[in-house]
Amino acid sequence: MKQVWLSHKSFWTLAGMGILAVPLMIFGWLVFQRPPQTATEKQLFQGIDYRREYRSQPRPIMLHIVSIDLAAQGVKVLATPGQARTPEWETNARTTSEFLQEFKLQLAVNANFFYPFDENTPWNSYPNSGDRVGVVGQAISNGQEYSSPQESWAVFCITANQRARILASGRCPTGTTQAISGSGVIVENGQSIPAKQGAADSDGNYSRTAVAVDKTGQKLWLIAVDDKQWLYSEGVTLGELAETAIALGADAALNLDGGGSTTLVTSTPKGFQILNSPVHTKIPMRERPVANHLGFYALPTP
Repeated sequence: MKQVWLSHKSFWTLAGMGILAVPLMIFGWLVFQRPPQTATEKQLFQGIDYRREYRSQPRPIMLHIVSIDLAAQGVKVLATPGQARTPEWETNARTTSEFLQEFKLQLAVNANFFYPFDENTPWNSYPNSGDRVGVVGQAISNGQEYSSPQESWAVFCITANQRARILASGRCPTGTTQAISGSGVIVENGQSIPAKQGAADSDGNYSRTAVAVDKTGQKLWLIAVDDKQWLYSEGVTLGELAETAIALGADAALNLDGGGSTTLVTSTPKGFQILNSPVHTKIPMRERPVANHLGFYALPTP
């Protein structure tokens, strides 16, 4: 009888250990799905090039840069369209890859800050895909404004003739076809702009998303920096993000939503590929559903 009891006890002990091992195995598998800490450069599409860079100093930093030629044949821009429903928030949350696939885009990145947001546990967070969310700052899609300008929130604007502008005023000019907003301009006239005290985004080391443009408004860059992943990537300050944009040749740059929202995705013949390592709810390679995005159509490479 005692031997049977010990056998049962051993069985349940092993079963318990097995159950506990499953999430650890899944987490470990996701860790190995992250982009390697190696440098790479490649042309994704006509007019769109991608570069990954690993920096060990001043801390581990995984940097992802996409350069986009707005004058290239086939390149077009799309901001996530708004959806006016009750309650009166502007969009339904989507992951960046869901946005890319829904609108058959070739490249996409997360955009505006948004609300509400809650990240309690991996199984209890808001928003989930399809949940209603509010967009912070101006947002325009295909010439239709669905989120109004807000004071102190800067804007990235695309005009009908495919020219990009970044404005600290928070309002795009008449004739803008696509627009998104960020917490502030970090580069202006080729110079770094110090973060404003009390700004929406802290100047600590975090995941970052930024969009930058040159003086002509025809070339732009998307910058994504990974964070919250020990010994893999630990983020950058806003000042370091600005210096990265300046080194690329940017005349102006705008800080977009970062942290677990930072996600850069491209299409592939088999579906989509996440180019960086998002870390929603502290889980590597897990995308966060966000309010809106900046997407690009492009032609295949010759």
